Amino acid sequence: MPIEKFTTLVSTCVPLPAENVDTDQIIPARFLKATSREGFGENLFRDWRYDHAGRPRKDFVLNDERYGGEIMVAGKNFGSGSSREHAAWAIKDYGFRVVVSSFFADIFRNNALNNGLLPVQVTGDFLSLLFNRIERDPRVTVRVDLEKQAVSLEGEGVSENFEISAYKKKCLLNGYDDIDYLLSMKERITEWEQKREL
Repeated sequence: MPIEKFTTLVSTCVPLPAENVDTDQIIPARFLKATSREGFGENLFRDWRYDHAGRPRKDFVLNDERYGGEIMVAGKNFGSGSSREHAAWAIKDYGFRVVVSSFFADIFRNNALNNGLLPVQVTGDFLSLLFNRIERDPRVTVRVDLEKQAVSLEGEGVSENFEISAYKKKCLLNGYDDIDYLLSMKERITEWEQKREL
């Protein structure tokens, strides 16, 4: 699955205020048999979305018609637990391009960035503000500007900056994975090798 270029995204949000959401809750271990990245979205939060008979749980946010969009707003400490990359695959395959939280597990953050999913870490106060606004109006939109490293509530003049490594930022802006990035440097690498041989 190629990495999609990311510059600016304006979208409604899906709120998931639960804290300490681990990778087994994101994608249960029994669904990890496939090795390609496609098809995991249908089992995203499987045990929260469906009951034992496979019926959608009406009280889970992904089954709530009021909410939708490409941004998930999640509680603190998102993506803890095992290092399975499938968690990022499932979120991306479902259709999310951004996850906003006040804290991410490091391995999940790296897996997300490596798969074109942008983890945006904000302060606890800003996260609470987002949850409050989304609850009041599910149609509220959030803007994520990667170039400016800013996330904001559209039309409200409220924003916050977020951190991202310069390398991963460049990769996302250009739609590069690690190999694409190296290929983009091919001429410079060749030039350096030629100079070294002199």
